[in-house]
Amino acid sequence: MLERMVADAEKLSGTRPNIFIDVSQVSKLDTFGAWLIERLRRSLTHGGVEAQIAGLSDNYSSLVDEVRRVNAEPVADTDRVTITGMLEQIGRAVAGIGGTLIGLIDMLGAVLAATAHVIIRPRGFRLTSTIHHLEQVCWRAVPIVVLITFLIGCIISQQGIFHFRKFGADIFVVDMLGVLVLREIGVLLVAIMVAGRSGSAYTAELGSMKMREEIDALRTMGFDPIEVLILPRMLALVLALPILAFLGAMAALYGGGLVAWLYGGVEPEAFLLRLRDAISIDHFIVGLIKAPVMAAVIGIVACVEGLAVQGSAESLGQHTTSSVVKGIFFVIVMDGVFAIFFASIGM
Repeated sequence: MLERMVADAEKLSGTRPNIFIDVSQVSKLDTFGAWLIERLRRSLTHGGVEAQIAGLSDNYSSLVDEVRRVNAEPVADTDRVTITGMLEQIGRAVAGIGGTLIGLIDMLGAVLAATAHVIIRPRGFRLTSTIHHLEQVCWRAVPIVVLITFLIGCIISQQGIFHFRKFGADIFVVDMLGVLVLREIGVLLVAIMVAGRSGSAYTAELGSMKMREEIDALRTMGFDPIEVLILPRMLALVLALPILAFLGAMAALYGGGLVAWLYGGVEPEAFLLRLRDAISIDHFIVGLIKAPVMAAVIGIVACVEGLAVQGSAESLGQHTTSSVVKGIFFVIVMDGVFAIFFASIGM
């Protein structure tokens, strides 16, 4: 009933310049009633009327003032995008790069220290955990890695033949395919897939443990979380990526050779002979050198993000997404660094 009376009062206000809201007959007032009175006063004020509350006892005056203060606080408009907000986000991201690099270096040092401790005391090495993670990261990823790299090899070969055919140089697609797959595309594509598949899984697993305070429990029992949780995952990833990169390169070459035969008329014997002349062992070595380094970068990023998760599901999702994005970014950066380095030494 009180809410209906407030609504009627808003309609009857008309064009009167001054209105007093008489509440002298109000004997009891709760928060909802104070909010209705404040809503009426505010509605009249917005309509161009000077409204004042009269007859309010001292006991309830503080309640109305508190309701007015709380409702006067501006609500953040999360959907509104402004240039200032965008610049602020960019600035925070740039400033956070230093913190990210420090966190990665700190994790790298902790992993190296744990590795040295395991070498000194081999009994602390968790072989069962390492094999388990190797199965998850490597063997179960073989089908999807082989399938995608096979399709990429087919696409590269088809597009190369389509364009080289204009110049009567169909056979040169073998050179392009061999160099691209063994040096760049093979290991880079596999590393990106591993960052999206295994990197996100590592972050989610460690983040869930952090939320359930399992990592704190390990420290309480005297175990080093780096040695128990991080090192087996890192070692499994470093061992898995070269294997996956090799299988992916072979699948891409097979797919490219198949398309070159069916679409370009390049016989398998001619394809293999041309491939042998076009590539050298250096191309294969370059790819194998890149793989473990990229694996280490992916693992470090994933573990840092996993340990940074706070106690909410939203934080877990944010850090999992951040793990994938940062992992792919650093993989591409490392690939560029390797390209410059190997070019400078003539490989």
